[in-house]
Amino acid sequence: MAAFHPGLQDLPREIGIFPLPGALLLPQGRLPLNIFERRYLNLIEDALGQGRMFGMIQPDPGQPAAETGPALFKVGCLGRLSSFSETDDGRFLITLTGVIRFRVAAELPLARLHRVVRPDYAGFEADLNLLARAPLADRAALLAALRAFFRARSIEANWSAVEQTPDDELLTTLCMVCPFEPREKQALLEVPSPHERARLLLALLLMGGQPGAHNEPPPGSKPS
Repeated sequence: MAAFHPGLQDLPREIGIFPLPGALLLPQGRLPLNIFERRYLNLIEDALGQGRMFGMIQPDPGQPAAETGPALFKVGCLGRLSSFSETDDGRFLITLTGVIRFRVAAELPLARLHRVVRPDYAGFEADLNLLARAPLADRAALLAALRAFFRARSIEANWSAVEQTPDDELLTTLCMVCPFEPREKQALLEVPSPHERARLLLALLLMGGQPGAHNEPPPGSKPS
């Protein structure tokens, strides 16, 4: 079992957030990030002194901006800093490991440039179960769709490593790294269960693997 295995009572009641279009963090997934903006350097500094946790969430371009910045989707994912290093030019290179999804209950006034919300974890308690496994109903179909999807985008892959990856890890990793549109990634985040996430992932891969179905990577900042 992982060394960090919190219960609901251990989770923060206020969290800094990193709004980043096209970046998806899922529970137990690992997201590498290259942090260089001052407000997000502040976010990391604060997280290091407060349980090493903050939230990843996508801006919602379909809603009007708030006073604190772009509108946000209602669901994000709390992550914990699982690796951290500082570069000579002052950047932070981090890995954020997903802990649990949350809904934004309220946004708080700006204090240190970065945004802070009050998270609601209700309904996402199963995300904390590190022993849960999500076997893929049709792994062969998923891999076939993935090959077509990557071929349509000229993406190279280590297929030997892909085929050896356990089902639950493969599902999480593919959802996070495949170049889906932000709204598609948000849908993958919000589905209630891993089984439904696997079905949605397969559908997105099948659509994206059709001739001519090439979506450009989402605009804006990207994970490292």
